[in-house]
Amino acid sequence: MTNLSIVSISENWYLIMESSHMDLFLIPTVFLTSVTMLVNPVLSLCILCFPSLRQETRYLLLANMLFADMLFLIVNLAMVSCNSMGLYIPYWLCEFMMVSMVMTYSTSVLTVTLMVVDTYVAVRWPLRYKEILPPSRARKIILSLWVMAAVCPISLLVMFQVVMGNDDKRRPVCLMLIALHSLEEKMKVGIHLYFIIVISLCTVLIVYCYIHLYIITKTSGIWRSRYSRARMTLLAHTLLLMMYFVPALVFAVELSLLNREASGEVGVWINLVNMCVLMLLPRCCTPYLYILRYREIYKTVQQVLWKKRHQSQRSAA
Repeated sequence: MTNLSIVSISENWYLIMESSHMDLFLIPTVFLTSVTMLVNPVLSLCILCFPSLRQETRYLLLANMLFADMLFLIVNLAMVSCNSMGLYIPYWLCEFMMVSMVMTYSTSVLTVTLMVVDTYVAVRWPLRYKEILPPSRARKIILSLWVMAAVCPISLLVMFQVVMGNDDKRRPVCLMLIALHSLEEKMKVGIHLYFIIVISLCTVLIVYCYIHLYIITKTSGIWRSRYSRARMTLLAHTLLLMMYFVPALVFAVELSLLNREASGEVGVWINLVNMCVLMLLPRCCTPYLYILRYREIYKTVQQVLWKKRHQSQRSAA
């Protein structure tokens, strides 16, 4: 596909957004991002600054997911804002935002999967857990996750350079969806296969761990009560996992609609709902869920907030 065709798709996309007043989607984006950013930095600092939390593998994984989510939210808000206003940003900046979004989203999904594996290991081998997943090994695994998450977007960046060349044309809309549409059919099939394989492997691994967790713990009696802590925790985590994985499936539907040139206004609506709501909901729920779920985190956050309040009162006096 030529550069002119991509520019034309981008301009038509913005015209549809402008005519249907879809810039109003910026409101839920700002709201959900703000609600999340109120808690994520505090929770991350509590984990990293308190040794009792920093020495726990599950909390290190949580801090990594919160950090990836914060980066994703910042880039996503910038991209949605630029698209809503129709700013003709430089293409290199557009590429940077697209690569950052894919990398941070992939890191979050991989970290969520690893958190389930961590829970399985802790229940399956409680006496050997510290030996199997010590904090030092967890840090190396987290670094590996970022490297793995960077492989796909960097590969896409190389493909864009090969296909588009030194394209300096500015476009009113910056979207990975439109950029992928510029690739050849074989490349698109490869990208589809990559996403399907990664999502399938993560899903299979999560289902396997949860099934075995149930088998291991069913004789302990924690599942007998309908509203037991274990049952409620499993329900909350299942919903959270679904919310993290659903946007990737919606993105696949968006790409297929754009390929068939049958999207029009429907495709724009689906994309905005996905970027402005579906991708943000799990990141908004995660910090509050884990504050309520883990008593250590709740007490630490409460302690930090109480100290800040006490210090502000003393300085005011």
